Amino acid sequence: MNRLIAFVFAINFVFGLPVFIHAESLKTAQEIIAASDAVRNPDKPFSLKTTLVEYRNGREQERMMLAVYSKEEKSSGQYRSLIRFIEPPRDENKLMLKDGNILWFYDPASKASVRISPQQRLMGQASNGDVVTVNFSKDYKATLEGEEAITDAEKNNRNCYKINMVAANDTVTYYHIEYWVEKETDQPVKGKFYSESDRLLKIVYYRNYREELGKRRPTEIIIIDGVDSKLITKMSYSDYNFRDIPEEWFQKEYLPRFKGN
Repeated sequence: MNRLIAFVFAINFVFGLPVFIHAESLKTAQEIIAASDAVRNPDKPFSLKTTLVEYRNGREQERMMLAVYSKEEKSSGQYRSLIRFIEPPRDENKLMLKDGNILWFYDPASKASVRISPQQRLMGQASNGDVVTVNFSKDYKATLEGEEAITDAEKNNRNCYKINMVAANDTVTYYHIEYWVEKETDQPVKGKFYSESDRLLKIVYYRNYREELGKRRPTEIIIIDGVDSKLITKMSYSDYNFRDIPEEWFQKEYLPRFKGN
């Protein structure tokens, strides 16, 4: 990249042309997605609470609260996550484990761990894969489609890169994603998530950015059904904390002994 910049400067100098070099325009699609991953996800082990609320025609239908513990695996650059169900009471202390792209569900009543699909519906428009921590740049091959001005969830205009992402493996939640990232801030603004048959599953808006763990991060995600826009699920994040997370928490065999908080 440095050689490219030097070449452009040299050519413009020789021909007496003005030089306009903007570092952001030299980003690759993969670098843009990695930068937006860093906005969504802290770079140290952390915990937070996720509250999901399902709406139909603007009326609340169901509510769920989860405790999320996540830690990046340095060898892969992808996150491992342990999810503890807090509410509703019928689901309290159930667990979901993401190890690589494999998901396990543990029910303390049956004391059994079963493998589940990330595409499986969790609540409303949210799937299992939506509540675990994911770095898109590690699971998708990205192409820069161009630049586009779009409106965000608050109807504000945002100048964005439009990125097209295709799954790099068959274990991810979505096969294809259209993704808009604000040029100036690297903040994700909007996403369209598709099935392998290219059916639009959901439209997602990232909003309510706040300073959390050293960076402005989206603390709400609005998920709109791809067919019926009256079906909406809101995911809200709170109680962010950096924390030491024991390695055994990410082992399937440890789930029956988990006593974390």
